[in-house]
Amino acid sequence: MTKDEVIKNLDKLKKDLFNFRFQKINGQIKSTSQVSQTRKNIARLKTVLKENNA
Repeated sequence: MTKDEVIKNLDKLKKDLFNFRFQKINGQIKSTSQVSQTRKNIARLKTVLKENNA
């Protein structure tokens, strides 16, 4: 992945996480594991960004 693709995916995942939090509060989310999976994916992308900059 290029740096731009990683940043674009990171922004999308952050928006998804924001929406999942609201869904969780309102009881609309079907699978609560999506929240933790999204957080882990964000961490993975941040790691990739950090490794590429080093």
